[in-house]
Amino acid sequence: MTPGQENQAQELLHRFRQGDTRALARALTLVEAGHPLGQELLKRLRGQGQAKVVGVTGSPGAGKSTLTDRLILEARKRGERVGVLAVDPSSPFTGGAILGDRIRMMRHHQDPGVYIRSLASRGALGGLAGATVAALALLEAFGFDRIFVETVGVGQSEVDIARVADTTLLVLTPAAGDAVQAFKAGVMEIADLFAVNKFDLPGGERIIQELKSALELAPPRPGGWRPPIYPTVAATGEGVEALFEGLEAHYQHLLAHGLLEAHRLERARFEVESVIQEWGRKRTQGAEDLVARVARGELSPEEAAWALLDPKAHP
Repeated sequence: MTPGQENQAQELLHRFRQGDTRALARALTLVEAGHPLGQELLKRLRGQGQAKVVGVTGSPGAGKSTLTDRLILEARKRGERVGVLAVDPSSPFTGGAILGDRIRMMRHHQDPGVYIRSLASRGALGGLAGATVAALALLEAFGFDRIFVETVGVGQSEVDIARVADTTLLVLTPAAGDAVQAFKAGVMEIADLFAVNKFDLPGGERIIQELKSALELAPPRPGGWRPPIYPTVAATGEGVEALFEGLEAHYQHLLAHGLLEAHRLERARFEVESVIQEWGRKRTQGAEDLVARVARGELSPEEAAWALLDPKAHP
């Protein structure tokens, strides 16, 4: 870094450690943009703090944001400082994010113990962006006790969140065939807890029975954890306190069985893989001739990939 950048980093780091939320916002923006100053801040701050990271996923319309809003209230009742990362779907062309999640949580805007940030999922093939993990590291270093990561809830993000969060909450509803969606390979395995939200709608008991039957056939979890199912009505707060206690019980299970360190390593592995994926995407976009040779059958995709990774090996 230049002397000027070093001074900027030192000043921002000082304000960050003093608890200045504007410094946190600035650091998050730099990290999301991939700015060198953001990377330097990350190196100096990573590994500081120990938050309970909860991933909240599920299909669109399941009420994830409303449920997260209620869970924030429960955490605040217990004196926890709460960070929220709302990973919004974004356009692959403009990178713009939809900020509906933040609108639903606006009641916490005046609470200094709650910080809510929207992140775009751009470039992550429908899943989480690597910037999400970097943002998590900053929120942990800032001293939040619990961090909720709410995902888009479509496709890859449901699997990605399990690699990033300590505890994964899958939100389903009695309507929209959610039970069938949950039984798809990979999705049942990632959830540590299930919330059947909008339980006041018809079919709530049926989906709980279907989930129980499916879980009986599921392979055993680390430490013998058995995913519980909680009926909730986020709009009224019904069942949310019990769900929050379930989140806490899972975290204590991780502690008791020494499983947290493996979670942290998997989170770092996911972040490195995300960087490699993003590099590959950018290099491929600038290699039209190479892509055309693959399309004509002159090169295999593997040969083209090697050429992009190691220009000296260009065929």
